[in-house]
Amino acid sequence: MRLCVPVKAATTTVAVLLRRQFSTAVSSMALNSSGPTSAAFTTIKEIVTLEKEIKKSKFIAIAGPITNEQSAQSFLSTVRDPRATHNCWAYKIGDSSRSSDDGEPSGTAGKPMQSAISSSGIDRVMVVVIRYFGGIKLGTGGLVRAYGGVTSDCLKTCETILVKSKVVIGVEVTFDLLGVVYNQLQVCQAQEIKEDYETGKDGTIMVSFKVDFDQVDQLEDAIRSNSRRDLVFYKY
Repeated sequence: MRLCVPVKAATTTVAVLLRRQFSTAVSSMALNSSGPTSAAFTTIKEIVTLEKEIKKSKFIAIAGPITNEQSAQSFLSTVRDPRATHNCWAYKIGDSSRSSDDGEPSGTAGKPMQSAISSSGIDRVMVVVIRYFGGIKLGTGGLVRAYGGVTSDCLKTCETILVKSKVVIGVEVTFDLLGVVYNQLQVCQAQEIKEDYETGKDGTIMVSFKVDFDQVDQLEDAIRSNSRRDLVFYKY
């Protein structure tokens, strides 16, 4: 029995540490979610914790945004409490998903947690459920309902955000068209704008940038229309 752990104090400390470590997770996703396989996805905006007591056992669910397996492992290392009875977890990154029962009977923790994540429609997310045993066994069905339920409830309290993948584009223009290009880049909120004076022909400059995948056609058409040139766009 491990009820001596100061649960609320521990939860508060963990939440503060997590916010510091993962505060840039979502913005990192937005900048690095390039590629046609992940045009857009919904993830959570910040770390969220939820605590429940079920038959004297404490269940603390902590959900956080992740970008890859490495960040998932880092999240788990930060969150898990070695003093707890179990630290069960599940995550989803695109088509990849993993989970762990961490000592609970097989299929009673990780699997229902994974199911709750899939049902939520949220991607790039990890949920860790920390359990402090209260002395009363829940049984197979009780464990499934407890882990799946606390995961689902935690995700329902999360604020979500739509993350769109970025496409890297380059266009070679003459110097007199830079104002036109930059004006349209600003309208479409392009990021990571760079200028290369050596790649193109004399009197031209290669401008590269990142833009949301669903803004590509609109941006190209706007630049061509305003410059009145049949410019060629390169996608990297």
